[in-house]
Parts: sequence; structure tokens; C-alpha cells
Amino acid sequence: MNILETIIISKKKEVLARKELRSVQVLEGSLHFERKPCSLVSNIRRMAQVGIIAEFKRKSPSKGVINNQISIEEATTGYLQGGAAGLSILTDMEYFGGASEDLAGARSLHSCPILRKDFIIDEYQIIEAKSIGADVILLIAAVLPPNKLRMLGEFAKTMGMEVLLEVHNEQELQKSINPFIDLLGVNNRNLTTFETNISVSKSLAAQIPQDFLKVSESGIDDPRVVSELMTYGFEGFLIGEHFMRSEDPGSTCDGFIKTVMS
Repeated sequence: MNILETIIISKKKEVLARKELRSVQVLEGSLHFERKPCSLVSNIRRMAQVGIIAEFKRKSPSKGVINNQISIEEATTGYLQGGAAGLSILTDMEYFGGASEDLAGARSLHSCPILRKDFIIDEYQIIEAKSIGADVILLIAAVLPPNKLRMLGEFAKTMGMEVLLEVHNEQELQKSINPFIDLLGVNNRNLTTFETNISVSKSLAAQIPQDFLKVSESGIDDPRVVSELMTYGFEGFLIGEHFMRSEDPGSTCDGFIKTVMS
């Protein structure tokens, strides 16, 4: 059993427990539930600079602790002051050290688009995402069959949220595309080995329909890579570890964006 399979087994148990802890009715009564979600696609496209989706990420299964010292307020404020087009907040506790409270905390501080970064397998998690202030959800092709991806995407759209579909190879891309996607993310990290290779984004770029905003994810730690990927049609770049490993993630994000734009 690989790490992804292990995570999904744990996630199914977690979702069941969360359903018992907090009903859908309670989630729908949250302060954020009636808020109109922001568009990450629009925000990336209207910004004059590169579309960085800056991620708050305390740890990962492959790298262990990345940064468990900085606060959600300091990191996210720094990201936005540095020119990030949106935020990605990890909410998985067991493997990534995240929490729903992190996203809710970021929402209370900022009006920008926020992606809930988690392993979404159930409609309940989408309702939960909206209740804590998320604008965008992540659906992972390696985790869900095409019919489930479509169903969850359609459900998210009924709630006014955007959908980022993440793929890792051509097979996932071809079988997973559906009308309820806004952003198509290519994860350069193999979720079974956790190795990263930017050539994955390059090889899939031409196969991604123009209907979707192209996002490259994982393993991006050099502004020159972003500049190169932009020539392949990528408009969004999800970066977390590179920023979070520094003492001042916001400043690192700012310098990164300025270098790309120079």
C-alpha cells in the first residue's frame, strides 16, 4: 500500500467522524456560508504579474516538518503583500499538519480567493469548505474515478465555488476532464514516490483544453522555471514548500515574483 492509499483510508474515517461531530445544518449556519465565493481564475487573469497561488503548509509526508513556527496570519499576510494571486491552505491534520481553523483564520483576515487543499472524497467536505470560507476546492484524479470527480465538481459549482482538478499524467488527464472544472492543475510530484519533475507539466501542457486555466504544482523553487512554464501556457503556479522553508515566507514570495517579472 502506498502513502496515497494510506491517506485516503484515513480520510474516509476522518470524514465519518466529522459528520458525527458537526451536522450539515450546523455547517450551513456558519458566518461564511452565505458569502459569495471569490474567483481565483479571474484574480489570476486580471493581475499584471505572475499568478502565484501561495500555500500555507506546515509539513508533508515526504519532507516532514517544513515550518511549524510561523502563524497563519503572518504567512498569508506576507504572501498577499508580496503579490500572490490567491492562497492555498492545507486542512489535512494527520499528514500535513493543517486544520480547518487555518483556512477560517485566513478568511477572517483576507478577501482574496482561497483554495482548500485537502483530499476531497465526499460532498460533506465541500459543504465544510464553504462553511470555513473557501472559494475553490481541489479534486485529485489519482484519488477519484471520473464519475465521482464529475459529481463532486457539479456539486461544488451549485455552491458557487471553483474547482481545481489535479492530474499527474496523460491517462488521468484524458479520463477526468468534465464540464465542472475551472482550473486544470498538473502536479509535478508523483503521489506514490513523491519525486518531482517539472517536465510533467511541459509534457501535458498542449493536451489541456483552452477552456481551463493551467496551473503547475509542486517542485517549483526557481523563478526561471515559472518563466519557462509560462511559455507553455501556464498561468497559475502553486508554490508552498519553497516559501515555507524560509524564515519569512512572504518576503521570499515577494522576491520570487519580482524576479519572474524582471
